[in-house]
Amino acid sequence: MPMSRNLPILEFDNSRRAIIEPRKAIKPIDAPEHCVVCFFAEVINKLAQEHKAKVIARQKSAMGTHPLFELDVEGKRLAVFHPGVGAPLAAALLEEVIARGCRKFIACGAAGVLDRDIAVGHVIVPVAAVRDEGTSYHYLAAAHEVRASAKGVAAIKRVLRKHSVDYIVSKTWTTDAFYRETPAKVKRRRAEGCLTVEMEAAAFFAVAKFRRVVFAQMLCGGDDVSGGPWDTRGWYKQGSVRENLFWLAAEACLSL
Repeated sequence: MPMSRNLPILEFDNSRRAIIEPRKAIKPIDAPEHCVVCFFAEVINKLAQEHKAKVIARQKSAMGTHPLFELDVEGKRLAVFHPGVGAPLAAALLEEVIARGCRKFIACGAAGVLDRDIAVGHVIVPVAAVRDEGTSYHYLAAAHEVRASAKGVAAIKRVLRKHSVDYIVSKTWTTDAFYRETPAKVKRRRAEGCLTVEMEAAAFFAVAKFRRVVFAQMLCGGDDVSGGPWDTRGWYKQGSVRENLFWLAAEACLSL
């Protein structure tokens, strides 16, 4: 029986007006233009404790408070926030930070690798994300993938080359369900050019295109989900790698 095209996820409405408009619901502030979206909570805690990052706004959700920080990086203002985990929350918090006044974004996070030869901590720069999640379909018409900002990707590459950091450029697979990353899907995504899997990139890129802001992302190799037995590889213990990735992201962001 052929699948019906009458699916809610495909009911894209290109109207730019929504019932809840971020710019009407969120009060703008004197926020930095540049912002790093950082998935590493321990890095953000260190910024607050050792680098005098201060809270300039507090987003709220049913989970609690999601602070937006500002810190000084060699005389330049930089905003930082943790987007949570998963596309819906990450996209909503990004929307609110855009409404606050930030315009140029570089994200840094970890991802599962679809090739076990990619070492833990190795840097991957996604130029596009396969849209195997739901959030992006509310921002852009249905398509197989969405691209990162070319300006953002170029800025990341310049900084990585400057510091002689080895990196891989590829596509990433964004999914809502990490417990449903099956061997067949991994094989399919590999064939499409994906070397990583995560839960937010497609949504980030879609929101950025819709709101006309710059957004690109840096990922570091995490657990091995390449098709054999799952191996965490201790990715969450790579503290120095994660902190270094943040500062690379900060430099790339401030260069935009």
